[in-house]
Formats: sequence, C-alpha cells, structure tokens
Amino acid sequence: MPVHGTHNAVEDTRNEKILIYINGELFPRNEAKISVFDSGYLVGDGIWEALRLHDGVLVFLDEHLNRLWQAAATVGMDLKMTREELTDKLWQTLKANNMHDGVHVRFMVTRGTKKTPSQDPRLVLTGPNLVIIPEYKQASPDSRNRGVTLFTSTIRRGSPDYLDPRLNCHSKLHEVMALVQAIEAGADEALMLDIHGFVATCNATNFFMVKDGEVWTSTGQYCMNGITRGKVIKVANENNIPCYQKNFSLFDVYGADEAFVTGTFGGLTPVVKIDGRIIGDGRVGAMTEKLSALYEAEVQQAVRKAKEA
Repeated sequence: MPVHGTHNAVEDTRNEKILIYINGELFPRNEAKISVFDSGYLVGDGIWEALRLHDGVLVFLDEHLNRLWQAAATVGMDLKMTREELTDKLWQTLKANNMHDGVHVRFMVTRGTKKTPSQDPRLVLTGPNLVIIPEYKQASPDSRNRGVTLFTSTIRRGSPDYLDPRLNCHSKLHEVMALVQAIEAGADEALMLDIHGFVATCNATNFFMVKDGEVWTSTGQYCMNGITRGKVIKVANENNIPCYQKNFSLFDVYGADEAFVTGTFGGLTPVVKIDGRIIGDGRVGAMTEKLSALYEAEVQQAVRKAKEA
C-alpha cells in the first residue's frame, strides 16, 4: 500500500542510478555505505539539512546553511569546512548526477567515526562525516489534492532546555514515536503539543490553521525552525494577510476553517481531518491556495535573483 503523507513522492526510476557523496567520494546508490561506528548511527550525534534544486538553483541555500551552522554551534561540532566548501561539495554531487531541476537534496554531517560505541565525543577517530543524497523527488499531487489527516500524539514537543525543537538533529526518535501513534490511529501524520498543551508542530512539518481570515501558527518556542514556515509568514505579512504566531489549543483547531502544514519538500499541504474532526469543508481552502501561490512566487523570485547574481 503506498504511503500517503507530506513526503509522498512521485516514483522516479532515475533514482536507482544516482551517485551519493560520502566524504569526498561518489558511490552508486546500492554501494553507498558508512561505518557502523559512525556517531550518527551509534548515538544520533549528527545534524542535517534538506533543500530543493529548482531550475538550476538551490533555493533558500543561505537560510539552510545558516540553520546548519547554528545547529553545529549548538551541539559543539566543528564542521571543518566553510560554507563555500560545503556549497562546492553540493554542486559537485549534483553535477556528477547531471541534475538541474526537480531534485531534493539531503545532506548530513555527523561528528565522525568512533573508536568504540560510546557517547563520548573524545573517542572520535575521524570527522566529521559528510553524506549528500540527491534524489529526483516531486511531491505527489495526490497529497495536495486529497489533503492529509492528523492525529494528536500523546508525545509532546520537548522543552528548549533539554532538546530544543529548533535543532535539526539526527535524534528524531520522539518524532518517529509520535508518527507511529498517528499511523496506528489511522492518520497520515502526527500533530504534537508543547509542554503546556498548546499546539506546537507536526512530527515532520510545521502546522498552520486559518480562522475568520486570520492565519495562526505556534509561537516558535516549541516547533521546528522551518524555512518554509518562515517564508509563509513573510509572504502573508507582505500581502496584508493577518498572520499570528501565538498560543492556541485543540479547542481552536477543531473549529478552524482551514489547516495546512509546511515543509521544504511538499511546500504547503492542506489538512482535511484532525482527530476524526473534519476541518472546514474537508477540502483545500481558499487561504491555503492563496498562500501556496504566494509561496511558489517567493521560490521563483529566489530563483531569478540567484541567476541574476
């Protein structure tokens, strides 16, 4: 049975022959391997980013690199390369695959390969390990046309004092557990609350709701630091659409006129049902469509500016 959700992609046989970058070398997909002593594999000690290649341009690259370097500073990881050097490695991988458009690129940096299984970063022998995986990935139109369903997980988004939700790290087990709950409940993805019971985010995307012409999203204190989330807030403000980052609860969500989630891969994806409650009329709403068009225009503007630079 095909997976339905915000990361549902159109099948593309070209991905069977992609080359994957690992520490300066390129490997065919079925030969790409990393040590079982890698820090990311052993203890989830790694950070990552994902971005899209549109018409020869890595869209919002600066924002993604900013977030990666902030994550590295947060976890105390020396990336041992400049932003320019990492950008060159991304382009090396894309050019080796002759990729120009419709590509999703995920790049992961772990602290390195360890002497023995342990949390201790002093036991790293090499590092960091850099892996770049480029794939031809277009979001399935089925997800956008049908919308997705959410289930509110009992697993909360954590407090910033023990694992800041804004950190894009390999330690995603709590999000996986939330998604497992949602799948077992018959939903596509999980909605997660913060430690105070307010709506925070989803397991892999950021959440927005629409009520009486206003767009609401969480305060940002307990949600992922989404690049797409920030762009949606930006285009709403620039187009005089009331958009508020605020605390709100499931009481508000169940009575919403529309809801949608945002992410680098899928852009804006409508939400049609939450915890068994139909949202609005159960179809893509007018505000969701409007913001989606404004976001796509923002992407195209970024492509034009990059080409003019």
